[in-house]
Amino acid sequence: MLNRRHIRVKVMQSIYAMYQNHSDNLEKEEKFLLQSIDNVQDLYLIMVSALVEIRKAEEDFIEKSSKKHLATKEERNPNRKFIDNKVLRLLDESNSLSIALEDRKITNWKNNDDYILLLLEEVKSSKLYEQYMSNGKADFDADKQFVVDLFTEIIAPNDKLYEYLEDHKLTWIDDIPLVNTMIAKQLKQIKTEDETSFYVPKLYKDADDREYVSHLFRKTVLNDEVLAKEFMDKTPNWDSERIAELDTIILKMAICEFLKFPSIPVKVTINEYLELAKEYSTPKSSIFINGILDNLVKEFQRDNKMVKTGRGLM
Repeated sequence: MLNRRHIRVKVMQSIYAMYQNHSDNLEKEEKFLLQSIDNVQDLYLIMVSALVEIRKAEEDFIEKSSKKHLATKEERNPNRKFIDNKVLRLLDESNSLSIALEDRKITNWKNNDDYILLLLEEVKSSKLYEQYMSNGKADFDADKQFVVDLFTEIIAPNDKLYEYLEDHKLTWIDDIPLVNTMIAKQLKQIKTEDETSFYVPKLYKDADDREYVSHLFRKTVLNDEVLAKEFMDKTPNWDSERIAELDTIILKMAICEFLKFPSIPVKVTINEYLELAKEYSTPKSSIFINGILDNLVKEFQRDNKMVKTGRGLM
């Protein structure tokens, strides 16, 4: 689920928070970092389970309406296309999803069903829903496309849902786009009605990525002064106090990767941290950082200070 760029974002944010709080408790800050990453799994499960709960809420509404004493003809014979949607049912019956929800103790929608009802109302008032329900065509691909559109056009962009998630955990602000993109991709890739065609992805791609989190965090923090010296004398026109704090963190992390992560290619490191600078720092930060890193790479290579092996040679 997590990619290296998002891991770098999480580490960068944790180091920034550590500096802002003037904390020197490495173990405590690392624990918070790992917990914030672990919580990404909860966010994923909350978003996917929203689809399941919306279907259940509509099924419950239809059942209650049909049992009314003076039920209308439409209430006695409702259009069940939405609740019979093959992909929504697949999610509801997924062992992988139900086990993960149980293991992680995700009960958000049971405790906040008003958000599910709000989402259901928005779904049923949408043009997307109207067109889907009026289309007599019923096949797996049509059902899947509807769910993909439902998630990307109505659920993921919902302002009330975003506010709820932001209030629930502040660290999710930067995780929401990653998780929503992952879910949309997974929904598009479902190929059969077999419940095994949907699975809850692992948080880390492999053990290397899991270790990378702690190693990048610890090696950057523990070598703070040494890493800073590598670029401070390369900025003659910049007073150290004028350099944005986030820029110094990005530079330290990048230099740390140059010198202490032999398997990561130089180009990958430069490109990744330039993207972080563009997204999180000042408008001119990426140009400033690119110039510093480019000069440092030439110096490190000239002095044989930077050793790359395996994939790092690419």
